[in-house]
Amino acid sequence: MRELDRIIIRDLVVRGIVGINPDEREHVQDIVVNVTMWADTRPAGASDDIADAVNYRTVSKAMIAHIRDGGPFLVERLAAELVEICFRSDPRVEEAEVSVEKPGAVRYARSVGVVIHRTREEVLG
Repeated sequence: MRELDRIIIRDLVVRGIVGINPDEREHVQDIVVNVTMWADTRPAGASDDIADAVNYRTVSKAMIAHIRDGGPFLVERLAAELVEICFRSDPRVEEAEVSVEKPGAVRYARSVGVVIHRTREEVLG
């Protein structure tokens, strides 16, 4: 199997609702997302054409809209939904890793969250 390249989105900060406590359900909070998508970037590297690339701007915009409009109770649920966005945004994405963090959610911790790694087949079948 060929080696895949990595496309990254780092420290995407979006204000949204996620959490189980009443205060978390009523007030938006910062949610920090990091994404790594595995795809073959050779065609884009050869052509220098955006049509041959996984467009990280498109993926980021879809994630931002989802976080702002979503409101899941668990970061695990949000991470799973964001991974699905990666796969639905571009058929060339074969694997994705997403971390979702809530800064300041736990006293004395800068941030808490979850990291998940999935393949296209696991998510979309």
